[in-house]
Amino acid sequence: MTRLSSYMSEAGQRALSEEALEKTKHHILDTFAAMVSGAELAPGRFAINFARAHSAEKTATVAASDVVCGAVEAAFSNAMLAHSDETDDSHAPSQCHPGASVVPAALATGEQFDIDGSRFLRAVALGYDVGTRFTMTVGVSESQTSTNMSTHALAGTFGSAASAGCAAGLNQQQMRWLIDYASQQASGIKTWRRDTDHIEKAFLFAGMPARNGVTAALVVQAGATGVDDALSGPDNFLADYAPQADLAKLSSSLIDKLGERYEITRTNIKKWTVGSPIQAPLDALEIILKRRAFEPDQVKTVTVRVGTGEAATVNNREMPDICMQHMIAVMLIDKTASFKAAHDKARMQDPAILKQRAKVQLIPDAELESHLPAREAVVEVMLTDGTRLTETVKAVRGTAENPMPREEVVAKARDLMTPVLGAERCGKLIQTTLNLEMLKSIRELRPLLQRT
Repeated sequence: MTRLSSYMSEAGQRALSEEALEKTKHHILDTFAAMVSGAELAPGRFAINFARAHSAEKTATVAASDVVCGAVEAAFSNAMLAHSDETDDSHAPSQCHPGASVVPAALATGEQFDIDGSRFLRAVALGYDVGTRFTMTVGVSESQTSTNMSTHALAGTFGSAASAGCAAGLNQQQMRWLIDYASQQASGIKTWRRDTDHIEKAFLFAGMPARNGVTAALVVQAGATGVDDALSGPDNFLADYAPQADLAKLSSSLIDKLGERYEITRTNIKKWTVGSPIQAPLDALEIILKRRAFEPDQVKTVTVRVGTGEAATVNNREMPDICMQHMIAVMLIDKTASFKAAHDKARMQDPAILKQRAKVQLIPDAELESHLPAREAVVEVMLTDGTRLTETVKAVRGTAENPMPREEVVAKARDLMTPVLGAERCGKLIQTTLNLEMLKSIRELRPLLQRT
């Protein structure tokens, strides 16, 4: 607790490594893009209406709207926006989506305390460091199996609390209490898997954790005291969440390589705004198209191999962004897979799309299933002239093993935000985000994030 709380309290003044700084900008921009684009989807519309109904306090920005409300409500609403879709980032080792809750928590608290861009960057990076370590420490598979708890909510709560605490300038003692209040709010079960509207999922993965984290920070900042060490002693958090584990080893794991290994550098950004099992096949088809140009009518068949579980998730689904056959057809025609195309449900009945979709064969592959969590894919395109084109993708573009450079992150952000904010405002938001360390006040982001 001493090591962790010290690290958290000093984070606002600690410079990030060059790699961590650049990656933090990428993930903030990617999360902003997810927030803005989410405004057009059901969870996002709900979040904006919720914020509007609770907007008596004029403190913090709600993206893609004209709403200004309290920090807790803004963090909740922006986080719901960020996970309105499968657009936001993910951290595979801890099984969570850190950006969707951590960035909104830091933004809302940062606006309340009028922090500068450098502290905002450091608060976000800290949130990734702390939240992910909590679920990795208690054991991702063990925790979910034994308690049925959701790692997504758990990591988000601690990550959001850390980022909000940094933005609020909490000292070491206060960080101890912050962890205590985050522990008390740690919750979330896996009923989200039955949610068909994505609203409960957005609440669990992002909205609730961001709200929890900002609440914990504001309660402590306002003067509340708590238990000095919620990680040891009777009924402590680690003992409750990993009752069969060696507590000494758990404690060591929680602070492993703090300040050396930045978890934000191990976090994935999605290149394509579609379900995860479709990422590698789209990568493979894009590589094939760049190597050998061809038109849809020249294609005889497309065979896609992915893991058996992944194939079941995306096989002829009713939603475009999680339907493998549809998105492959879109890629054949458009030569890309935009956010608009991935959410155009009406296009699923377009005769041109249906013609190409009929050529796509999805094959569940047990060997590829054994390679998980690496989401690998093999795509084979057979042309009408007998040419066979194949590509295997073992590291999806945007993952820590195959990261997207700045220009690709920017291109994705433009695609997501321009339809909502317009080209000029989108361009200014991107430029400002990539130069956050120059920003004197995080409040300067408001006119760029909002639309009137």
